[in-house]
Amino acid sequence: MTVTDTTFAPLRLHAPSRRDAVVVELPVVLAPMAGVTNAAYRQLCREQGAGLYVCEMITSRGLVVGDPKSRDMVRFDDGETTRSVQLYGVDAPIMAEAARILARDFAVDHIDLNFGCPVPKVTRKGGGGVLPYKRDRLRAIVRETVAAADEFGVPVTVKTRIGIDDAHTTFLDAGRIAEEEGAAAITLHGRTVAQAYSGEADWARIAELKQAVGIPVLGNGDIWEAEDALTMMEETGCDGVVIGRGCLGRPWLFGDLAAAFRGEGQRIRPTLGEVGRMIIRHAELLAEHQGERHGLTDLRKHMAWYFKGYPVGELRRSFAMVSSLGELRGLVDQLDADAQFPVAELGTPRGRQGSPRGKVVLPHGWYDDTSGCDLDLSDAEVGVSGG
Repeated sequence: MTVTDTTFAPLRLHAPSRRDAVVVELPVVLAPMAGVTNAAYRQLCREQGAGLYVCEMITSRGLVVGDPKSRDMVRFDDGETTRSVQLYGVDAPIMAEAARILARDFAVDHIDLNFGCPVPKVTRKGGGGVLPYKRDRLRAIVRETVAAADEFGVPVTVKTRIGIDDAHTTFLDAGRIAEEEGAAAITLHGRTVAQAYSGEADWARIAELKQAVGIPVLGNGDIWEAEDALTMMEETGCDGVVIGRGCLGRPWLFGDLAAAFRGEGQRIRPTLGEVGRMIIRHAELLAEHQGERHGLTDLRKHMAWYFKGYPVGELRRSFAMVSSLGELRGLVDQLDADAQFPVAELGTPRGRQGSPRGKVVLPHGWYDDTSGCDLDLSDAEVGVSGG
């Protein structure tokens, strides 16, 4: 496929009672990632291209009880014309109230519900990516959250995985439930909970979901380059893509995506000096939002991603311990500014991968039936990190 073979429509997200919609001109979404997609990183990515940029995931219970950390995470910069947040929870009334708080108190324009977390300490309590197995519980959460958000005209979308494992798939039922209960769209990460972030995403399941529902379907998984996004949309017919690990240390990927969707062939391949300037911009944004000390501490985890494949040598250790803007600028000045982009890194996975799990840890008797409205799953809201 060439980049001119396909045209792409804007993504339109409607609340059930509204005729107007949140319109995403470029159907590319920055996935919420814990500790990554804060206001500074969202702005950095937004400066590179267009699309929807989702705040890191908020736990519903923390928001409802007024936890200061949870409220502080719901932070936006002035340039975010569409405020988007991912919400996680396991109890329908609490999720609904959290949606009201986001819409009323934070003027959020879009809420995404996360049913994809594969972390064992969450799945063993019945939360995250295993919750959709309890179809009635999933339905209640989506229905009540959509209704609460609809009071403010805010569209709600759903994100899920293929299922718990290959023998216990849930994505088709989840898609139908999402559509029936008024969700504006559904995102499918093409992996099971058992896979976590290992192996390859199964894009065929995204195509299958697209055929099964009438609401927009977004694809997620193994989009490392702009061409991967185009290929996914061509092969699956999905209405948009969600980018997670592919943009770690590479916010310019959104510039590549914008160019690719316009039918342009040229891609951004920054020199090490250009990467250094991007890191300084990232640091300045973090300092603006968090203060210099906390912002530079936050930046440290990004260094390995930014420098993946580049000849940085002994400076890596110093970058990983940087504590001030002045120190950072001094380190950037020591880089080989003319070092070329490491083309060998194109198309390679970034971020966490790990190994598939032989068995997903679940509550006792989880597979006995698909009903779960009467279960106490509140412990599943502890230590959630997305999916």
